[in-house]
Amino acid sequence: MSAISLICGPTLLMTGILLRSQFHFFFPDQLAAYTRHPALITAAYTCFACGIILLCPAVMTLAQRIAATSPLWGLWGGCLVIAGLFTRTFQFGTDHLAFQLTDSFGLQPMINGISHYYAAWRDMTWHPFRTLSGPAFLGWVVLAIGAYRSGALGLGRSIALGLMTALALGTLKGTEPQSIIAAGGLCVAFVPLGIALLRSGPPPSRRAILWLIVLIVWHILGAAFGSRG
Repeated sequence: MSAISLICGPTLLMTGILLRSQFHFFFPDQLAAYTRHPALITAAYTCFACGIILLCPAVMTLAQRIAATSPLWGLWGGCLVIAGLFTRTFQFGTDHLAFQLTDSFGLQPMINGISHYYAAWRDMTWHPFRTLSGPAFLGWVVLAIGAYRSGALGLGRSIALGLMTALALGTLKGTEPQSIIAAGGLCVAFVPLGIALLRSGPPPSRRAILWLIVLIVWHILGAAFGSRG
């Protein structure tokens, strides 16, 4: 699971970023792009969200390696990054709702609604996911420093990992140039580690393969019956 997460998490993240890269990053243009290309934009945001979710076990794997020689760096780096990933998952929920409501109410009402949402978010005195916006940026730097200090990653890949601090954060934030750089750095840092784990680890048992098949079939059936419901 760790190796798959290290490989697939960054890959899905980059896929989502590239799929929506042809459109301007700010939310009116993202909503307008959805009205013209709903399947493409839905695929882009879904790939991005799935990549964020898969990064959780990937980050835990790296944090565990860091903690073997630098416990505090592994603990704080892992906790801060995962807290930031929760924030991004929360924001994907607002993205998904905005797209669904665009289908129901039209483009301009939703542009007005998201404008009011941003204004209310700025004026809000406290919200748990607003508080976690800082870790979404700072956590990657702490994790990268810990990875280098502990020897879990070399200098180059540690710097590449730290570039994730440049990934844009917010509701209906599309692809900015620094987002491509950030996701590229993550691929450089995580994918080789995932491949190395696959090569060094034991092959999956028959029982593990059976449960994997069961989970895949279960998700396919759930998606099929859920869409009919």
